[in-house]
Amino acid sequence: MRVLLVEDDPSLASGIRLALKSEHYTVDVLGDGRSALDTLNDGEPFDVVILDLGLPKLDGMSLLKQLRGRDNPVPVLVLTAR
Repeated sequence: MRVLLVEDDPSLASGIRLALKSEHYTVDVLGDGRSALDTLNDGEPFDVVILDLGLPKLDGMSLLKQLRGRDNPVPVLVLTAR
């Protein structure tokens, strides 16, 4: 399973990435919403997105709204400290 983790806190992203990799997931990590949107719009196939809401360049809710507005059906798990 391929996971896109969108998290701007490097230590949190590293910990989540290591935990998922130990369970044999393939994990790509991006640190801002704009990069994530570009990657997802380029047709990169992901099975799930783990999305922080408080991201630079494009916040997580805006990213999610744009994904759904383009009928991208990828499942999204929202991760937030709010």
